[in-house]
Amino acid sequence: MSEKNPGLSAEEKAAAKARAAELRAEAKRAKDADKAAAEAQDNRDAIEGMDGKDRELAERIAQIVAEVAPELAPKTWYGMPTWARDGKATVFFKAAAKFKARYATLGFEQGALLDEGKMWATDRALLDIDDDVAAEIAALVRKAAGQAA
Repeated sequence: MSEKNPGLSAEEKAAAKARAAELRAEAKRAKDADKAAAEAQDNRDAIEGMDGKDRELAERIAQIVAEVAPELAPKTWYGMPTWARDGKATVFFKAAAKFKARYATLGFEQGALLDEGKMWATDRALLDIDDDVAAEIAALVRKAAGQAA
């Protein structure tokens, strides 16, 4: 964003373009028998397109989601690796490099069943995944997917 041209940053514009391309692809794939396979490939491609620590974190999250909530379907959302419940984004990974941030983010969208009281966190800053963090992520993903605790 610049003073001459207020509005979306270059990174935000790229994310919006990625989302528009995803919606076009989804509309085309609605007719295809292997829509789920194509969306899963998009998810893998998004992860493989990352570098360094972002890729390492995204791969680990993909592994955790596949293990604890295989009912969440891999896809992309705004160009980010995402896992959906009933076609709606539920869990996503936002790479630090995507918006030139200092940390990656593990996020949960409206479909995530994390509701707790009158306020709850929907995003988590993520620098590394050790066994303790992996266990926390697994618990959050299970809850987001609607699994009993």
